[in-house]
This record gives sequence, structure tokens and C-alpha cells, in this order.
Amino acid sequence: MCRWLAYSGSPVRLDDLLYKPANSLVMQSKHARMGVETTNGDGFGVGWYGSAPFPGVFHSTEPAWHDRNLRELAGQASAGRVFAHIRATTGTAVQQTNCHPFRHGRWLWMHNGVLTDFPKVKRDLAMAVDPSLYPEIEGSTDSEMFFFLALTFGLEKDPRAAVAAAVGLIEDVGRRHGIEHAIQMTVATTDGDTTWAFRYASEGNPRSLFHSTDIATLRAQYPDNPLLHDLSDDTRLVVSEPLGDLRGAWQEVPESTCVVVHGAGQDLFAFSPSVA
Repeated sequence: MCRWLAYSGSPVRLDDLLYKPANSLVMQSKHARMGVETTNGDGFGVGWYGSAPFPGVFHSTEPAWHDRNLRELAGQASAGRVFAHIRATTGTAVQQTNCHPFRHGRWLWMHNGVLTDFPKVKRDLAMAVDPSLYPEIEGSTDSEMFFFLALTFGLEKDPRAAVAAAVGLIEDVGRRHGIEHAIQMTVATTDGDTTWAFRYASEGNPRSLFHSTDIATLRAQYPDNPLLHDLSDDTRLVVSEPLGDLRGAWQEVPESTCVVVHGAGQDLFAFSPSVA
């Protein structure tokens, strides 16, 4: 499948997130510990919020461990909210327009998982996308289709309800095509101020997802760790798998859960599909 991270907090250089941790995202691109595949080498993407009114994105079809441009960018760019994703394709082409995170206006979206038998349901799902949004779909992935379904159902107004409605539609269309378990997902989306992350699978047992422990708590537990003193109290990470082995630093997100990160606040809500 894929691996991803969503960061918010004090501005950090991208290489502090992508390269320096013991189990960094670049390390996971070659040696993932908890993914379906060990290698996630079918491209990568980074999205971040700077001074522009919309997020920047950088996509490449190179494996993350092999891309010199990523290392150069990561050593210079910094941001207080970053999405990063390494891709292992489930069948669609390796091309830049299929790399996450996807962007619409101020919104970013990335997905680890699969819409089962996507070619069977693709037409029905595409027909459900708002006609005004459909021309913006650039790639061929199930993940981007999922994003535009969520936008159709009101992602920009109520992300939790919109994702629930999109998943409900995907499962309904799947059943009509004889697909018992239509979706496997961890998803992250943000408007630049708040991050919403979801962990769900139609059959249960969704892909791994973790959120970081409160930095102030970790700072008290590890007063001699200099990294923790460089981060603001509102620093938060949601990740496919822990970036390091610091005891107590990571908490597993329960199945069928939405994590909402806003400033120093981090709340967990039960998640289930809905039928619009």
C-alpha cells in the first residue's frame, strides 16, 4: 500500500521529518515495518503551507530514497504543517498525477489503502462526483476519486460527515457490484489549520495508524532529550508507523476512529460510514 505522515506545530525543516528520524519516511520507502509491502518505491509527494494562499506540493515518480531533488528541497524548506506520502501502487500507473498528497484549493488529501476492485466501480463513483469538480481530477487512482467524492459531500464544510458519506457511497456501490469489503483506508486531510485523520476498513483490521503523545508530557519524561525542547507544545504527528522507538511517544489510533488535530488540541471520535 503506502506510508504517510501529517505534521503540525513549530516550523521544522523537511529533512527533520523525512530523513533524520530512525524510522523516517524515506527509510520506510525501502524498509517499512508495518506496511503490506516492505518497499514503497512508486513515487512520493510532499505538501506544505507557506506564505501563499494555497499549499505547495512536490511530486515525483522516483523512489523517495533515490531522489536528489527531494533531499535538496528537504534541506532548505521548512513549514509548520506538512503532509508527506510514499506510494506503493495497487495497480494504477506510476505517474506524477497519481502521487499524493492531492490538492484542491487550500485542501490536501492523502490515502493509504485501496478501493477494492476499483475498475469495476470506477464509473459509478465518477458519476457521483460533482460535475463542477470532475474536470479537476488529473490522475487515475482510487485515492484521488475518493478525495473528490469527499469534496462532493462537503469536505470543506464538515470533513467528518463528508468522509463518512463518501465511504458509505463506496461501500454501497461495492455491494451492488458484489464486493463484500469495498474499502481499506487510513486517510489524512487538512485545510492548513486543522488536520483530520481516519482509520477504517470495511472488513475490520485497517492499516496501521498512530498519533504522537503530547510534547509537554514527553518533555517531562525525557528532560535530557534536546529534540523535544526544540518543539512547541502544539506539535503533533499522525503517522502510518512510528518514526522512532522513544517509549511512550506514540499511541495507536483505534479502528473506526477519526483524529482531529487543531493547535494543541487533539480529539478522537468514533467513525462509521453514512448513507447520504
